[in-house]
Amino acid sequence: MDPSIRATAGFRKRGAISRLSDLVWPPRSLLSEAIVDRPGVIEPALWGELHFLAEPLCAQCGFPLPDDPDHGAVCGACAGRAPAFDTARAALAYDDHARRLVLDLKRGGRRDGLPVFARWMAAAGQEALAKADFLAPAPMHWTRLAVRSFNQAAWLTQTLAKSVGKSWRPGALTRTKRRRSQEGLSASERRRNVGGAIKASARFEGKIVVVIDDVFTTGATLEACARALRKAGAAEVHGLTLARVVRPTDIVR
Repeated sequence: MDPSIRATAGFRKRGAISRLSDLVWPPRSLLSEAIVDRPGVIEPALWGELHFLAEPLCAQCGFPLPDDPDHGAVCGACAGRAPAFDTARAALAYDDHARRLVLDLKRGGRRDGLPVFARWMAAAGQEALAKADFLAPAPMHWTRLAVRSFNQAAWLTQTLAKSVGKSWRPGALTRTKRRRSQEGLSASERRRNVGGAIKASARFEGKIVVVIDDVFTTGATLEACARALRKAGAAEVHGLTLARVVRPTDIVR
């Protein structure tokens, strides 16, 4: 089965299961075991501890800048090595709270937070989303998809696309080679690990594409996606994630 079809089918199946489970078990907070009045809610005390990313940010990769520079300022990393993508933005800094949200989605298949995640991401990536021709999820190799049964990036993309009224193409990018997990690898190791493993499935001449993923760690996956889309003729490639690492100690585990 086409991985994109499997991802979409899995989304619908888990949606039905989730609705049924709400009839049996009351919804709980996204960040605790507290019972809430509806799915996707976070109690005020924990909501106030979420670290939403806002200006000043690097104009390219979205890394938080220490002061308020001139418009269009970039961080040291982007100044030293321009990324293949045009911009990258994220809703949250990847801290303990964001880690729980991401891992519950990525490893637990918990999807009741998807609508609120989409709202946060829409706010963070509004400029790129406004001009996008379509959204594309970061791809997962079919063997990993067979084991997990879903691609969390596809879930985020589908929900976000519906929220902002854009089309999405679940099969626009594919992982043609299975590589080791990115977890625990350095930035250079991540780039080498994912290099050449992602391909575009068609020509996208002149298109503006927003690639969706759960976490921006070093940017290696987005770089590989951007290079594939550029090779396929895309005019602009932007990245948008739920969270991004802002400290080396927060590398995704």
